[in-house]
Amino acid sequence: MSSAPERVILPGSTIGILGGGQLGRMMAMAARAMGYRVQVLDPDPSCPARFVVDACFEAGWDDARAAGDMARGCDVVTLEIEQVAIASLEAAQAYAPVRPGPAVLAIIQDKIAQKDWLRAHNVPIGEYRAARSADELREAVRALGGQCFVKGARGGYDGRSQVKLGFDKPPEDADIEAAWKSLGGRPVIVERAIELQQEISVLVARSPRGEMKAFPPATNHHEQQILEWSVIPAEISPSMESDAREIALRIAGEMNLEGLLAVEMFVTTDAELKVNELAPRPHNSYHASERACDTSQFEQAIRAVCNLPLGSVEVVQPAAIMNLLGDLWAEREPHFDAALSVPGVRLHLYEKQRPRAGRKMGHLSSSGKTPQDAVGRVMEAKELL
Repeated sequence: MSSAPERVILPGSTIGILGGGQLGRMMAMAARAMGYRVQVLDPDPSCPARFVVDACFEAGWDDARAAGDMARGCDVVTLEIEQVAIASLEAAQAYAPVRPGPAVLAIIQDKIAQKDWLRAHNVPIGEYRAARSADELREAVRALGGQCFVKGARGGYDGRSQVKLGFDKPPEDADIEAAWKSLGGRPVIVERAIELQQEISVLVARSPRGEMKAFPPATNHHEQQILEWSVIPAEISPSMESDAREIALRIAGEMNLEGLLAVEMFVTTDAELKVNELAPRPHNSYHASERACDTSQFEQAIRAVCNLPLGSVEVVQPAAIMNLLGDLWAEREPHFDAALSVPGVRLHLYEKQRPRAGRKMGHLSSSGKTPQDAVGRVMEAKELL
């Protein structure tokens, strides 16, 4: 069911999503609101998207045959997780357009390839080194000096597959060897720690016809390498906002992206922008777009992959989100009724069956007169839980 890139995929068609987690669920809900049918593929038979889609294919990300089977009944295929095997994307592509495609995922799936691509395209990034052995890791840490983050080149998110070195004391050979072993003895990327003023992200949508729009930057706050809260718009200068959007748009354009791309950036204490990582999908930091912007990131994802005109990304009102992790369920069911007593606060749960520490179970959102007001409301609601 291949088609010309400029073909518009109208409501009534079927969209396939590789991944049935919370991002797939919320994309599916946006697609259904627009009149599309939706199928997902996910290894978890009780994945969050199962309850809101027409069909769910239970299979792993590396099951190319299952990916092809799903795509056979779809008009377009997209994804909500970047760990899908390239072979699975290619198998799906035999039956329907896959957006974003294998070429984009090949760059992003490997953090070394991603950083090398960014450097080759003159994107501002921090210092880094690749290491494919314990000896190379030792050399990389010594070359960068000071405080470093060591990350597995493949997989890992929310602080997983990541080790910090040099924050408590200068790293010794034993510390470096332990880091290498803890990350599975596989290729890693070593990044010099950056003196941060804040962390922001910019989400870009690009359609096959080449139309592009960048959402206003979001400010992000992390705890233990997991996003705790995010707010739109970021409180940065107009010139920095313009620069951040331009960087993200340039990356999306040069990648020939079709779909969404989240560009995570550091704002240094010298007021410089450094790109951290890329994610070719909806992003946790833009959940607040449902409250803040004319068009949510989930509707924009559907518009982009279906080659529809992209929606307005103007801010209607400041809005913030607060992640709800499985830790909240450790002793008892959270007091959702108390949280909802805070004016402007809404609850979003993902229907995940088993809470566990660090697992994202849902989020709170709130609008506000100012970004600080919106963040203050979700913080107040979180305390009441």
